[in-house]
Order: sequence, then structure tokens, then C-alpha cells
Amino acid sequence: MVTRIAIIAVALLAVLATPILLRPTEPGLEQNADARLVIITPHNQTIRRVFSEAFARHIYETTGQRIYIDWRVPGGTSEVRTMLNSEFSAADERGRESVGIDLFFGGGSFDFDQQAGRGQLVPSRIFQDQQELFASGIVPASHTGELYYHPEGLWTGVCLSSFGIVSNLAECAALGLENPPSRWVDLADPRLVGRIALADPTKSGSVNKAFEMIIQEIMQRELAAVPDDIEDRERRRQAALSDGWRQGLQLIQRIGANARYFTDSSVQIPLDVAQGNAAAGMAIDFYGRTYEELYRNADGSPRLLYVTPEGGSSISTDNIALLRGAPNHELAEAFIAFCLSLDGQRLWNTRRDAPHGPPHALRRLPLRTDMYTPDELQWFSDPDALPYERAGGFTYRAELTAPAFGALALIIRSMCLDSQDELKEAWRALIEADFPPQATRVFEDVANVSYDNAMGSIRDTLRQRDRIATSELQRRLVSEFRRNYRQAATLARQGL
Repeated sequence: MVTRIAIIAVALLAVLATPILLRPTEPGLEQNADARLVIITPHNQTIRRVFSEAFARHIYETTGQRIYIDWRVPGGTSEVRTMLNSEFSAADERGRESVGIDLFFGGGSFDFDQQAGRGQLVPSRIFQDQQELFASGIVPASHTGELYYHPEGLWTGVCLSSFGIVSNLAECAALGLENPPSRWVDLADPRLVGRIALADPTKSGSVNKAFEMIIQEIMQRELAAVPDDIEDRERRRQAALSDGWRQGLQLIQRIGANARYFTDSSVQIPLDVAQGNAAAGMAIDFYGRTYEELYRNADGSPRLLYVTPEGGSSISTDNIALLRGAPNHELAEAFIAFCLSLDGQRLWNTRRDAPHGPPHALRRLPLRTDMYTPDELQWFSDPDALPYERAGGFTYRAELTAPAFGALALIIRSMCLDSQDELKEAWRALIEADFPPQATRVFEDVANVSYDNAMGSIRDTLRQRDRIATSELQRRLVSEFRRNYRQAATLARQGL
């Protein structure tokens, strides 16, 4: 059994790992190509392979051309963003329009909006050539409060994405949990101390988005409790926002205190949960579903459970955009059109055994609404995952937290990662002392990263793009959190 698990794990890692590839792959295919398309992406090897083969076949069948896709994979979305910013800055200094890359493929709206704001994206022709897709709602403008394409055509979604919780059923039962975690707050249960797998929000916009959902769920709950018919409603609303932000950070703080680690690679989380190295973790939906299917007990019963927290996660998009000065502009436009075609959309969730199924099941959900019909769903890997019918009762409200998105990542890193040793020591002391009130108050003190500060001074510092100022801000926040945690641990041991 152990050998079988090891074989599966090695094979899966080989498929899902995202190595750093800054040079063309499969040079033999490149030599035979009539044209080359250069794409920068955080997507894993499986997605790259599936889309390479399908698009190359599509172009050959429709034009007779043999094409080669040169994938550039510097890492996650934060590394892609850093590389593009650096390349475009260098190009601007030299008076060049192009950085030699055609498309940015994969990542959330935050990363694409940042590229758009820097003038590094250009509108795709698909918004004119296939206007009916957007006008008819086959590609919706928005859903669950998330934009599904840029209002000026600078990017479009191609598939859907959400975050949830993956749990090892046996490990959770052994820890005395009656049910595996199904809500964000469940991850803060003290019985899970040292057993939660998390990812670094500064390395991935998608991971940071998940933490943003935790905060928004509480903020929206607090807002809903403010009566409509009171004179000082606006003041009460502002107080509710501030209190919801505070409670959300405190929940993230407790979840972070339960962490076994914060990884740079989100694929590590469901693998470690499957192997019992962690009892539960926050996971991207398609990783959770993939591992849930792969790992089963000897009798065929499920070992893992993946859930999207009810009322706690929006459904956002994974996007594609045409880069400024794309050297292979026409081929890049053809790739965008293919991604939004029925054949391209089927790649995301069609089973391997389906007619014309992909060589690997990607377990992601397609963007187009007309993919969720009985004729299409019969070939889906996840026919019950109906994002346009079962949205989970949550609507993302960008105005509440989006301006502080970058600030949130810095706050979480300072609060949970850079002060991790002190955080965990204080948390264990609180648990052992049964959470004495004074120690708990000190532990939960997040006044220096309040809603006003996150939306104001912290955000303003980050927008300056001054590395020295940002480093000084982070150093100060880490120092303050460490001091609080040490004091909380001392007070807890004194029973105060």
C-alpha cells in the first residue's frame, strides 16, 4: 500500500509540478515548426501539455501550419508579474514596444489588472470578432461579484476558480473532530494545532484571494446586522466594516497559529493532507478535486474530502491577455479564440474516457455558460459542480477590501509567517491555559493593521513601490506582532 501511494505521489508530482522553465521545451518540435507562440504562465505542466497538443492540432487542421508553443514558467503569478514588470521596464528604457512574449495565460484578476494598469496589455480582437459570446452572456460579464472580463477588453477569463478546504477524514477523526472542516472558522479549532497546511499569500494572488474571502465573509455578516432605519447608519456601517476586518484578521491569525507550514507551492497542500502529514488545508478547487479522486482507501472509500465553504468563497476566473508588442500577434489571437471555443472549453473538465477527451483530466470548470448542459455534463469529471447554479451564497464586494489586497498579503506575512515561531508558542500557551482573557486580548491585538490603516497608510506605502519603505514597514509590523505574541505567552503561563 505504501509503495502504491509513493508511486502515485511521484507520478502526480511529475505531472503537477511547476518547474522554472525560461527556455523552450521539446526542441525537436520547435525545429519542425512553421510558427512559434511565446506564452508566460504559472500553469502546471499538465495544463501546458494539454493546451499545447490541442492547439497545435487545431492550427494544423485549420491552416496546415505546424506551430510550437514556447512556455515561459518563472514560477507562480507573483513571479510572472515580477518578470513581466522587469522585462517591460527594460524595454521601455530601450524604446522598444515588445518583450518577445505574446500572451499572459493563467492567474487571477488582480494580477491581470496590475498588468493592465501598467500599460502592458492590449485589447484582444475577440471582443469584436466574437461579440455575440459576450453580448449573449455565454461569457458573463460578472458572477458572484467577480468580473469575468476586463471592461476595455484587456483580458478575459477562460475557466473558473475558487478556494476551499481539503481534509483527511481519518486524521480529522483521530483528532476528535465530529466532522471534517467545512467552514473557514473550523480551521481555527485548537484541536488542529500544528495540523493545517497553508500557502504564502505573497507568492500567489489566488491564495491571497482566499484569505480575503475569510475577511469578507465576516465583514458582510457585520454589515448585514446594521439596521436600515437608523439615523447614524453610515457611522454604524463604518464601525461594522472595521469590526469585521478586525475579526477576520483574528480568524486568519488563529488559522495561521494552527499551521504546520506556509508553503510556496499550493500543490503541496493536498498531497500532504492525502499522506496524513496534515489533517486539513486551504486548497484551490481543482487540486482538491483531483486529489480527492486519486487517493482512496483500500476498500474504495474516500480518504479526502474537498468542500467550498458555504457562504465563504466567490467564483473567480483564471485569465488570458495579449501582451503589448506581441511578436506573433495573429497566432496569439488564435490561441485566445481557441481557449474560448467549445473545443478549448471542453479541455478543462472533460474526462479522459470521453470522445476526444484530453490525455489528462484537468478538473477545472469551464467559463462558458453553455458548457453546463446535459449533453456536455455527461462527459464532465465534475458534473455536479455547477458554478452558475450553486454559487454558495456569497457575493464578492470589491469595494470593501480590493483596495487593500496588497496590504492584506503583507499583513498576513508579518502576522503569521515572519513571526511564526512566536505565534505558535503563544497559541500553544493559550490553549494550555484555556485562553485566559488578558493574554488572549494581547494575542489578538491587530490595531496596527486596522481597516483604516490597511486601506490608508499601509496601502499608500505599497503603492509608492519604494522597496526600502516597504521593508521598513514590514520590519516594524513583524516586530510589533512578535512583541505581542511573547507578551501573550508570558501572560498565559501566569494564567492572566
